[in-house]
Amino acid sequence: MSEEQEETQAHASPPWVTDTLPPAPPVPVPVPVLMRPRVPPKSAIVPLPGSVVPAAVATGLVSAVAMPDDPGAGWFLAGLAFAVAVYFADKRARGDAAPRFRLADAWWAAAALGLLAVGMFRASVWLNVLCVMAACVAGSLAVVGKRTVNTIIYDVFAVPIEALLSVPWIGRGLMKFSKKTEGRTRPKLLVPVLASAGLLLVFVPLLRGADAVFASVVDAVIPELSPGTFVRWGFLFVVAAFAVAGACYLLAAPPLPAEDDAPRKRLAHRLEWTLPLSVLVLLFASFVVVRLVVLFGGTDYVLATSGLTAAEYARSGFWQLSAITVLTLLLVAAALRWAPKSSAADRGWQRGLLGVLSVLSLVLVASALSRMWTYQQAYGFTVLRLLVEVCELWIGLIFLLVLLSLIPLRSAWLPRAAIGAAVVALLGLAVLDPERFIADRNIDRITHGKTLDTRYLSGFSTDVVPAAERLPEPLRSCVLGPVMTDFPQDDWREWNLSRSLARQTSVAAVDGAKCAYRARP
Repeated sequence: MSEEQEETQAHASPPWVTDTLPPAPPVPVPVPVLMRPRVPPKSAIVPLPGSVVPAAVATGLVSAVAMPDDPGAGWFLAGLAFAVAVYFADKRARGDAAPRFRLADAWWAAAALGLLAVGMFRASVWLNVLCVMAACVAGSLAVVGKRTVNTIIYDVFAVPIEALLSVPWIGRGLMKFSKKTEGRTRPKLLVPVLASAGLLLVFVPLLRGADAVFASVVDAVIPELSPGTFVRWGFLFVVAAFAVAGACYLLAAPPLPAEDDAPRKRLAHRLEWTLPLSVLVLLFASFVVVRLVVLFGGTDYVLATSGLTAAEYARSGFWQLSAITVLTLLLVAAALRWAPKSSAADRGWQRGLLGVLSVLSLVLVASALSRMWTYQQAYGFTVLRLLVEVCELWIGLIFLLVLLSLIPLRSAWLPRAAIGAAVVALLGLAVLDPERFIADRNIDRITHGKTLDTRYLSGFSTDVVPAAERLPEPLRSCVLGPVMTDFPQDDWREWNLSRSLARQTSVAAVDGAKCAYRARP
């Protein structure tokens, strides 16, 4: 080979890319604890921070001891323990890194704690069940943070989903920790813990028997122990501990955030969605015209032309109108998701059609509410009727949010806004004190010659006591008799303002034998 050819080959193949030299070793990039890279590989294993297991165990212990069967302060204490444990576990794992939580996350966390605090003020079981379910949803959204590439269903149930997925993560972390501590001097905690427990088992009963006041304090703090109590404690401990682990795992390996301007598959032609929605707009407009005629004609005109009673008229239309509004809301959501927005004409048609359809749907919501109001004026208030009215108001608020989203034609925030509106509606319902409100409205009907269903009101909680005090005998005894019967003393976990005020109220003796129940129509 000539010198000229050797020089050409040397320039064509630089020595740093030849196969003769070994490749440079990869530079390890440290991954902060509880933080993932922006696009992590699926096989990446996030290390288990040392703060997760103590936080999970502490929350499990607090929840097992504090959570009562009935509405009470223990539900709020368990939720507060969960929030504090997750926050400090994440903060300790991040170290000097930027905090994870935003203002919106703080709002969801405050909403969750507010919903759990309802159990301290209202004794209604059904209301507290709804509030606890909504608190779980709000807490999950607080941990998730920004919208993810997954659906809103995942964001709502992210904590329980990640709690199941965190089992291998915790197992690997504990195994690595045990391997690191091999050969080292481990703290012998088992013997001191068992010794402390033994001392408590010996001296607490002795001190309890030595002083009556101390015995009452012990009885108030420590619940009655039985095999069922230990089973219940174990179940609550596992649920609460894995909830904390799932939340920490979600913070350690969060899903990718969603982008508002991400490309989406949309309909090809405007006619594919404008024609069906235009037909629906014309149909709703004709219904609204008929309703305007009814409005000017009055209730007597409605009943005379329809041939129905007030109850039949309300029942025959409310559920149909409710179904129509829900289906229309789904159609509007689909149009916002898949309707084309490429041209100014497309955006104009979308704003116009969806705006008119939302306004007409608001009229349908108002019509459904008026029918239910007519039915309640005829036969009184119930929990179910009040709840469906609140749901209708919530649907109407969603349509208002849809109208607001049509201005920028961005609807990615609508699902979370709808959930937030539901949370606000539940908190407003708790402030209203629904059982007392229902009882007050039904008692007011007595002055107009209406009958009172005392059997129905007697099934309420102690929230009904202030309203029932207004009743004359024997109606008062009919309502308060079952409510105040078998009324156990609450401990610190079950403290509730409504039950506490009911005990302090000077309730005269009730005689159930003098009560004659009157059936609801």
